[in-house]
Amino acid sequence: MNLKNLLLIGVLTLGATIAMAQPRAEYPRPQFERSEWVNLNGEWNFELDLSNSGYSRKLHKANGLEGKIIVPFAPESSLSGVGHVDFISSVWYQRTVQIPSEWKGKRVKLNFGAVYYQSEVYIDGRFVGRHYGGSDSFSFDITDFVADGAPHSLVVHAESDVRGQLQPAGKQSSRYESYGCYYTRTTGIWQTVWMEAVSPCGLERVQVLTDIDQSTITVIPTFYGLEGGNRLRINLTDGNKVVAKADVVASQGLPVVLKVKKAKLWSPESPFLYGLTYEVVGADGAVLDKVGSYAGMRKVHIDGTRIMLNNKPYYQRLVLDQGFYPDGIWTAPSDEALRRDIELSKAAGFNGARLHQKVFEERFHYWADHLGYLLWGEMASWGMNGNKPESARNFLSEWSNILVRDRNHPSIIVWTPFNEEWKVPNNEGGRFYTDAYNLTRQMDPTRPVNTISGGIYVISDFCTAHSYQQDGDKLHKQIFDGEKFYQPQGPAQEKYPHAINKLTYVGGVPYVLDEFGGIKCAETQPKDNNSWGYGDAAPTREDFYARLESLVKAITAHSDKVCGFCYTQLTDVEQEQNGVYYYNRDTKFDMERVSAIFRTPAEGYEQ
Repeated sequence: MNLKNLLLIGVLTLGATIAMAQPRAEYPRPQFERSEWVNLNGEWNFELDLSNSGYSRKLHKANGLEGKIIVPFAPESSLSGVGHVDFISSVWYQRTVQIPSEWKGKRVKLNFGAVYYQSEVYIDGRFVGRHYGGSDSFSFDITDFVADGAPHSLVVHAESDVRGQLQPAGKQSSRYESYGCYYTRTTGIWQTVWMEAVSPCGLERVQVLTDIDQSTITVIPTFYGLEGGNRLRINLTDGNKVVAKADVVASQGLPVVLKVKKAKLWSPESPFLYGLTYEVVGADGAVLDKVGSYAGMRKVHIDGTRIMLNNKPYYQRLVLDQGFYPDGIWTAPSDEALRRDIELSKAAGFNGARLHQKVFEERFHYWADHLGYLLWGEMASWGMNGNKPESARNFLSEWSNILVRDRNHPSIIVWTPFNEEWKVPNNEGGRFYTDAYNLTRQMDPTRPVNTISGGIYVISDFCTAHSYQQDGDKLHKQIFDGEKFYQPQGPAQEKYPHAINKLTYVGGVPYVLDEFGGIKCAETQPKDNNSWGYGDAAPTREDFYARLESLVKAITAHSDKVCGFCYTQLTDVEQEQNGVYYYNRDTKFDMERVSAIFRTPAEGYEQ
């Protein structure tokens, strides 16, 4: 038997093993949890549609397909049981669903954590809805398409074109192979699919605003519908003790203010979370909807050249986290894997992460909230052509959905719409970037916006820059001695003279070196000739420690000017092997030494 067949048997065996225990069985929306739900992860029927003939073959009406796949893992991944890594333009999924009879009288919501990129849903051949976006969550009300207790054929179709320059694609490779800092693609369903029962007058979402200066938590509710006499009850708890509550008329979008006495604040050192329970109560006193949640009271704001947490300067020691996994690609193999990544990062001396070119699932934010871990939320912005209006439209609509979904997580302290945009696009230059900045501020005015990480500076709340200089003394000179990094030329410079990126600290606003390092160590991968890092590889681990220490000290020596850093990166990712851990999360270095370096004291900061 040849190696190819052995590998195929291995993949199929792995898929069968996964099917025995439902993958990713935890509730996927931990800040908005209902008890009546059905997880649809597991084995689905599946078919690659590389010729885009599925509609002609009436696959949207299918009751079965040629192959199998394990959802929520993308077909490119080994955990899916498919492992097709070539370009995938179109895929089809099918399974039977049955609505529990006890859900009678409620609306049935079909929810998707994320499907890359354009998706359509059919039930028994009838079109239910279409969604554009590869990283945001969405749902359809399927009540009118199903009958209680009856089986129905659910079909999901997804299309992707990462080479078309219209989709936010992040680090998905536009070549057949992975190369440079581009990696294996993700197509189709890559997060949990589930159904839940909701009252017609249930909560659709809430926005939670915490004010530590006035000791209040404000809840802004959005309901699916309203009926006369409905009320909204909110309980805020500390353990089993109710510390604040409200009972108000259910009103669309009207704030409900909870006064919190002796408020306990959330921080990485003390990640305290209050419990929250929302109940929609009918005129007859019956509970129509009940949702479990939590909130962390904390404040993030800018004061001069400092980023403040809970009214104190807070030095950010971040790591670049790309959220890739050898077996799941964009999808973590388990909930425990999400938690472990944060624990590994903290063990390496970091107090947070810049989530890089990927929108992480809510379960990751849940663990960051509970473990005390700062996050910069970032859009998977690479892959688009900013000169094309359709590209900008795709980006802005998806980004707005992400902001609404994730803005209640206390761990997220900065939004970053773009990464390394170096050109002012022709369609009125900075308009796209300015629109993204304004949209972000309008939808969440509570967090600073780092509009473009390390790229041109058009409009932003603070300044960031990237440098992979491998010599500490030279890095120090870059930052403090006046090296100009980028400035547009010609008409662009005349229209947007402020569109400039300087690696040099310019004062007036906070400055974070939010990409540096990227050191590859030859001793840790002596036989891998295709791997790479930034600059020449450190020959030995000892050389790695020395170089790392010189770079970190070059930054922390002037904490009065630079208020944080982000090191590249947490783990190796495929051919890019410059992580402080291996791709499989095994230990690469003496983590006590690494942690001590990243925790180098920054003058003027408590931690």
